[in-house]
Amino acid sequence: MIKVSTDKSRLDVSFVQNFLKDIYWAAGRTREEVQTTIDASVCFGLYLDQKQIGFARVITDYVVFAYVMDVFVDANYRGNGYASVLIEAMMNEPQLNEVKIWRLATSDAHFLYEKFGFKALAHPEKMMEYIR
Repeated sequence: MIKVSTDKSRLDVSFVQNFLKDIYWAAGRTREEVQTTIDASVCFGLYLDQKQIGFARVITDYVVFAYVMDVFVDANYRGNGYASVLIEAMMNEPQLNEVKIWRLATSDAHFLYEKFGFKALAHPEKMMEYIR
């Protein structure tokens, strides 16, 4: 049975860190850094028969803005629609119902997020960033 939970105590931080340390957007992130990001975010664990197989997190102020980060499903479980289950649960999470603006960055999963209403920025020229 597939289940999504926001209970941070259920998260397998080692599983999350092991995936993120090798992926292009989070390469080298330490376990301590992963724990810090979990502590500062609304987190979603994806579980199949009680085993964690995926993860996502949202940084938010709960009213105006939310930023989706670190979304993944273990490679052994891809192709079964589990990523859609994870995103749907995230978008329907009661504590995030009031959020008006959602953003994310992706290099290769546009097709997934478009199913949930995400689209290219209407005014990308207004966006700025600072990378340390």
